[in-house]
Amino acid sequence: MKLYPESAPVQLEFDKIRQLLHERCRSEWARQKALQLRIHTKKDIIELELLQTHEYKQLVQNAQYFPNDYVLNLGRELRLLAIEGSMLGGEELTGLRKLAIMMERIFRWFDTERRTAFPGLSAVISGTYYEKTIQELIDEVIDETGNVKDNASPELQQIRMSLFRKRQELRRVFDRIVSKMNKNGYLADIEESFMNGRRVIAVFAEQKRTVKGILHGESDSRRTAFIEPEETIELNNSIYELESDERKEVYRILKTLTKQLSVYAPLLTVYHGIAGEYDFILGKAQLAIALYAEFPVVHDKPHINLVSAYHPLLYLYNQRSGKKTIPTDLTLDGDQRILVISGPNAGGKTVTMKTVGLLQIMVQSGLLVPVHPSSTFGIFKQLMIHIGDTQSIEFELSTYSSHLLSMKHFMETANGRTLFFIDELGSGSDPNLGGAFAEVIMEELARKHAFGIVTTHYLNLKVMAGKTKGILNGAMAFDEQALLPKYKLIVGKPGSSYTFSIAERIGLDKRLINRARSLVDENHFQLDKLLNRTEQDLHVVEQKQKDLNKLLKDNERLKREMEQALDKEKHRQQVELLREQNRISEERIAYLKDMERKLRQLTLDWRKAENKNEVMKEMAALLFRKNETKAASKKQKQLNEKYQELQDEAIKVGDKVKMKKNLQVGEVLELRGKRAVVKIGLLPMQVDLANLVLVKEKDGEDG
Repeated sequence: MKLYPESAPVQLEFDKIRQLLHERCRSEWARQKALQLRIHTKKDIIELELLQTHEYKQLVQNAQYFPNDYVLNLGRELRLLAIEGSMLGGEELTGLRKLAIMMERIFRWFDTERRTAFPGLSAVISGTYYEKTIQELIDEVIDETGNVKDNASPELQQIRMSLFRKRQELRRVFDRIVSKMNKNGYLADIEESFMNGRRVIAVFAEQKRTVKGILHGESDSRRTAFIEPEETIELNNSIYELESDERKEVYRILKTLTKQLSVYAPLLTVYHGIAGEYDFILGKAQLAIALYAEFPVVHDKPHINLVSAYHPLLYLYNQRSGKKTIPTDLTLDGDQRILVISGPNAGGKTVTMKTVGLLQIMVQSGLLVPVHPSSTFGIFKQLMIHIGDTQSIEFELSTYSSHLLSMKHFMETANGRTLFFIDELGSGSDPNLGGAFAEVIMEELARKHAFGIVTTHYLNLKVMAGKTKGILNGAMAFDEQALLPKYKLIVGKPGSSYTFSIAERIGLDKRLINRARSLVDENHFQLDKLLNRTEQDLHVVEQKQKDLNKLLKDNERLKREMEQALDKEKHRQQVELLREQNRISEERIAYLKDMERKLRQLTLDWRKAENKNEVMKEMAALLFRKNETKAASKKQKQLNEKYQELQDEAIKVGDKVKMKKNLQVGEVLELRGKRAVVKIGLLPMQVDLANLVLVKEKDGEDG
């Protein structure tokens, strides 16, 4: 992306975003990339980097492991490896082994399922492969601590075995000498030490001629002499020679290993870049988590649609201070490309403008941004900004001259892929003349289909925005009663500067205020007053809209609760109905079982009885229920005592009725032609009206 001027990233505070990212990277490779963060213009690159950050953010938030454990800065080692005849030490080779181990784990982590689930992260290792030979070569020679193994070569193994034996022999001889000298009282407090790589004893200075051997030196106080005993000279010489042989063999082994690994120098360089890239993506993911950033939609055309967008740095500052950050909603598209923001000073015009610019640069740099995920960002190839006082002492330019010079560049280079920001367009000159030039600049930028945001106090620009195609008005909300800005952007209407309102609220002499009003053009004053009133009325409407939305939500909640209560009651009634039906079924089954038992008994009695007529009578009584008439008469008598039959009246819903066949009394729930739904107990049933008699309870006698 082309930026104008060169200080545009600093003016939009993108350099601070880079620094925040730099602090979250661990490796030098990732830190350098963070400080030199590129702003891309190709959709594929932007979407891939955003996707990678989004995927790593999900891993971190879900506490999923990703194997980039080591922080590796191996740039020097890899440069040495590529130089013919160079040699890497054990510690340097250990770093390369850690890099190979990390790559092995990363390639193993990306199984088929994870490659599908995390396509962005897996793209980092696409086009390369894991070479196990690198780790095997190093493991054959170097141990975990970075030292060359004894079995790295037969020669080294033999040398170290001889060294071990000689050192053991030297220790035994030396211990014997120390014990003997100690008995004779020759040894100083130190007893023994090493000088020039050889083992020596510490004797009192007056005894140095008594002990046979080589004098290696004396202490600073001259009270102690360091002597290599005569008995250990040959052993020390042998050990010295073996140690020299060991160093030569280790050097030869390391040089041979370095030469073998130099074949893989390009691949190891790729591995180092992959490790750094994953560290860089992790840094971006951690920054996104700190900013509560999301993955927006990206289109390959100039377009801006911000939903609940926050200025990242302001959001972090307010979060630390415990303050609330007001989000911004804004859409700029092919029909409405330029937004003119007006309103009082310190109301948030410049912050809103910087929010849009900074978020756009961040997205095109592959950084997630603090917006709602439904937000949409287009891709711009050129970004131009003009904010603040640009007076130039070096070129002897006034503020307005410098302003016009920037506007000249804007108009000459702007196109349909340009995003521009101009703070206080036309300021620094006569209001009428500056306003006229500002209109010309706006018309030219609109003609070139450039996208941008302009802040202004000029009324002529507010009027122009309302009637020029492609330009729309916007205002920063202001509380006139409290004289405080609301930092909220309202798109579609211009804003008042609240000049006289602020003067009145702070207690300026009314005589001075009235004098100032008289000096202002009446139409100009009336228009500003109208904007003032319109904005306040809009605040009232918005508050009423919020109250209405709250009532609608409460109503919806109560409706859901009522439906849940009705469903619960309906379910309870169904359960009761099933329970009653089950009870009746159980009684019928018990009756039938009892009937079967009695019939079996009568059958047996009939076979055994001599007087079979008697048995037949019992069977008839059981089957045909001769006693039913008697029982029915008894039940009819009970009903007659409690209810009175009404023969001539029509049956209505809610009436009590008696069933003629089984003499049960119930309540009429519904009439369906020649049938009625009657509730008897808990069980409703359909009965022919011809089988029903209307009844009413008799009045009880006073006790």
